[in-house]
Amino acid sequence: MNWDKNILENINIENIEHIEEKKKVAEKIADKVQDNQIIGFGSGSTSYLATIAIADKIKKENLQIVAIPTSFEIKMLCAYLEIPTTTLSEKKPDWSFDGADEVDKNNWLIKGKGGAMFKEKLNIANSPITYILIDSSKRVNNLGEKTKVPVEIYPDAINYVKDELIKLEAEEIVLRQAINKAGPIITENGNLIIDVKFNNITEKLEKAIKAIPGVIENGLFIGYNVEIIE
Repeated sequence: MNWDKNILENINIENIEHIEEKKKVAEKIADKVQDNQIIGFGSGSTSYLATIAIADKIKKENLQIVAIPTSFEIKMLCAYLEIPTTTLSEKKPDWSFDGADEVDKNNWLIKGKGGAMFKEKLNIANSPITYILIDSSKRVNNLGEKTKVPVEIYPDAINYVKDELIKLEAEEIVLRQAINKAGPIITENGNLIIDVKFNNITEKLEKAIKAIPGVIENGLFIGYNVEIIE
């Protein structure tokens, strides 16, 4: 038995920035979907549009696929669109797709504006190839030009992590605040997010941040097997 009305029916995607560019790359990723594949689904607005485009292809071509979503948002959307889901503990993706907040000339990424970089990095690390879907606003010459680096941290470790990030030459550290309530953002894993400004992002910085006790994950994606679609 289905619910009479799904709350996702009320979502207005037309408010998404750069929507026409994002719809085009969403169609490009939908074209790659083949029958019986297990696909890692990323998070964010471009991945949201890609999920809708993939669902449309599934229905038109009567395909059977399974998604590994990286957020509750995309998991709920998959359920609404009747795309079966699984987890990394059960299946390994044939490939994945995701968005990015910044992409430089080396295909290094900053991700995590939506707070899901922990599961996003797991999908990317477990996938033979990940397609990164971007619009023209996401291209930068050097990482950190427009976007701070998100860092997910265990709440009790916040002050220790802050001090260690300063040793890594962090220029600014801001606790991410919730929009519609007083207090910080809480991730799906029950942690906090701090956004960190670095003037010089090196190849070693991702691992250096990850090595700090109390850090769950960070939004630098350096040296992963990704292909940019724009």
